[in-house]
Amino acid sequence: MKVVELKVGLHCDECIKKILKAIKKIKDIETYNVDTQLNKVTVTGNVTTEQVIKVIHKIGKTATNWDDQEGQLQQQF
Repeated sequence: MKVVELKVGLHCDECIKKILKAIKKIKDIETYNVDTQLNKVTVTGNVTTEQVIKVIHKIGKTATNWDDQEGQLQQQF
């Protein structure tokens, strides 16, 4: 089982609904969570980061690896 954490723009309830609907269609997911305060989507299961990003991109949203975001923030300080 793998945990995929992504930074996703969660601007409104409609965005969140679209993202949840898309994520639910992914095969082999165990759990998923959307944190609106952090703009973070977490998916666990037999999935890859690329699979989840691809699904989110299909609905017109941008998603980046959460670890990449933290690395960029640390480099700025």
